[in-house]
Amino acid sequence: MSLPYTGGCQCGEIRYEIRAEPLTLYLCHCKECQKQSSSAFGMSLTVPRDALVITQGQPKAWIRKADSGREVKNLFCGDCGTRLFHDRTYSPDTINVKAGTLDDTTKLRPVGNIWTRSAQPWVTISEQMLNYEGQPDDVHLLWEKWTQQYS
Repeated sequence: MSLPYTGGCQCGEIRYEIRAEPLTLYLCHCKECQKQSSSAFGMSLTVPRDALVITQGQPKAWIRKADSGREVKNLFCGDCGTRLFHDRTYSPDTINVKAGTLDDTTKLRPVGNIWTRSAQPWVTISEQMLNYEGQPDDVHLLWEKWTQQYS
């Protein structure tokens, strides 16, 4: 994949670009991510906040408390409802892009799993990935593993 990475919502009303390399990609198995993704987990692609540029449309937002107790602003398309980003108030320099909204997802390889204690029993958690039962105290290990994988 080459920069910029592009993506958007299902109806095409909102489009975005990522103009710098992502910091990491992990799978979240918390109940909220299961619900918002309508699946067994959500995918979070962490990018530098200033690297994310919305090129078309304006997402709507609502704020919720995460399972960790932290506040998360959820940004989504007001027309089709696609969840696009998680803006975590406790991490002002980064934002999580919901990786399934990228135009090309074929090269993405997650490096970790968080909230594995909430994982569906039929999901296989690879021991080759970094795995956390809840919210990791330090996400930098996920960043390092991503860098090792793509260098």
